[in-house]
Amino acid sequence: MKNTYLITDLVNVDFSYEYLDDVIKKVLKHEHVKNAYFGIIFVDLKEIQRINKEYRGIDSVTDVISFALEDTSDNIQIDMRILGDIYVCIPKMIEQANTYGHSIKRELSFLVVHGLLHLLGYDHMNELDEEIMFGLQELILNEAGITR
Repeated sequence: MKNTYLITDLVNVDFSYEYLDDVIKKVLKHEHVKNAYFGIIFVDLKEIQRINKEYRGIDSVTDVISFALEDTSDNIQIDMRILGDIYVCIPKMIEQANTYGHSIKRELSFLVVHGLLHLLGYDHMNELDEEIMFGLQELILNEAGITR
């Protein structure tokens, strides 16, 4: 069995993102995830704001939103884990890369790792959880050779 993800590009990005495959594999290997499916959707500012307002009640632009399907207790037991979807706002990602002095590769990788960890149950609602999740993000990105 293998992990599968689908990238849907709704904004026609003009850069390569093939490196994400290695980053994603590192997250899944680190978390011992086999036979899972999830989606990554690239969206614009207007769409991420709409999603943020509709589903989180926050009327503002954000960089990444994850919808984890395993958060509910009504999971159907099958041989494949269907994790959910990660929405990445490409214009916000580019803005943050510039603000933080990161490459697009670094910022996009960070957001995908962050979103995928949310799908796998990680969160940062308190200081301890934030320390754990952000530490894991840095570990995985460093292992992938994507440093600050």
